[in-house]
Amino acid sequence: MNIIVVGCGKIGKVLLYSLAKEDHNVTAIDSNELVINDVRNGYDVMAYCGNGTSYSVLKKAGAESCDLFIAVTASDELNMLSCFAAKRMGAKNTVARIRNPENNNSSLDFMKQQLELSLTINPEQLAAQTIYNSLKLPAAAKLETFSRDQLEMIELIIKPDSPLDGVALKDLKRKRKGKYLVCAVMRDESVIIPKGDFVLKSGDRIGLIAAEDDLSDALDVLGFPHKKIKQAMIIGAGITSRYLAKILLRHRIGVKILDADAKVCEKVCEELPAKATVICGNAMSQDLLMEEGLPNADALISLTGRDEENILISYYAMSQSVSKTVTKINQDELLGVAEKLGLDSLISPRKVTADAIVKYARALENTLDNQIETLYSIMGGNAEALEFRVLSDSEITNVPLKEMKLKKGVLIAGIIRAKEAIIPGGDDVILPEDKVVVVSAGSQIYELSDIMQ
Repeated sequence: MNIIVVGCGKIGKVLLYSLAKEDHNVTAIDSNELVINDVRNGYDVMAYCGNGTSYSVLKKAGAESCDLFIAVTASDELNMLSCFAAKRMGAKNTVARIRNPENNNSSLDFMKQQLELSLTINPEQLAAQTIYNSLKLPAAAKLETFSRDQLEMIELIIKPDSPLDGVALKDLKRKRKGKYLVCAVMRDESVIIPKGDFVLKSGDRIGLIAAEDDLSDALDVLGFPHKKIKQAMIIGAGITSRYLAKILLRHRIGVKILDADAKVCEKVCEELPAKATVICGNAMSQDLLMEEGLPNADALISLTGRDEENILISYYAMSQSVSKTVTKINQDELLGVAEKLGLDSLISPRKVTADAIVKYARALENTLDNQIETLYSIMGGNAEALEFRVLSDSEITNVPLKEMKLKKGVLIAGIIRAKEAIIPGGDDVILPEDKVVVVSAGSQIYELSDIMQ
């Protein structure tokens, strides 16, 4: 597809990389000449310097014939106006980043309709929901959901003292029966779709899928504690923190927010319900953290604008036996540092946003028979989990899974049939109107037929 991206900041650059990797024809627009020169030198895309609302710039970039137009500048208003101009010029689909909470209220549907926006993306809101998902099961480094939570996939780290160290999957299943499936393992930066004779080792990052009602039981039999979060401490009072606090309060989880900026704290106090506690102070102070009850918190979520500070605060919280830490990191080069320190729940709003837009782009390319419902980047970005809707003429229906010739590195990990979530075995078949969860390591899947050899 021909895709235009307006705005080459942190999110824009991740999008350029992700979309170019998908073999789309991508064009970048940004008003900063230095940024555009960086894009030209570092990305396999066309790039133009100029205002994303300028007719001449949009025409030069090919807005009249583009399949997907994406505006992700720092300004909501510029993004909406840019998309509106591109749509009027002939762009088939438009996506705008709209992050201001004031623009994400009841007026959003009205703006989408009037501006003919195909999709709106709020990175901070997406990140907050992703964080909440991981807090629902604290043992999980990451949690993704399919078909309105009917199936859930979690990522777990096998610790050195884990009883799973040295256990083959077939032995694990034989000794500890449960409705779950280990569908992916990351070891030394490589992702493996494991078979029954695969032996787990400490340090492995495993992807486990189960029905929502069975996930707690699966964690029990695998020896992973899953204490419910009752009290959370959030470091930093930015937009993501405010969205997250509202979600937590709705689910009756206590919230304490720390931020060093007095004006920001005042604004948050006005915006959040009285049940939230807001403290003005520097969270890099160990004395302040201890004074505010860090050891009594069930979870610490560090969401400041400084990655290094987030890592240090989370590491200190872990040293104080806080059972769950979530760390915001935007710099790829710091991800490895955080993981080596034992921080396994890492969140990058720009990557969450890129995943959402890449999913949308793939869905546009799909046939009606094989519609992508959900797409997640898993295992540190080295694999994908996709959910497809299956129609009657799909070639994979009514064939036992054991008779299917799937591509190497591809696994059918789950089937959702009406309100039933199925962890499939070799004798199971896929029926029309099922939803199918596919895990892929090494192969990009655009439609359901791509899983076959």
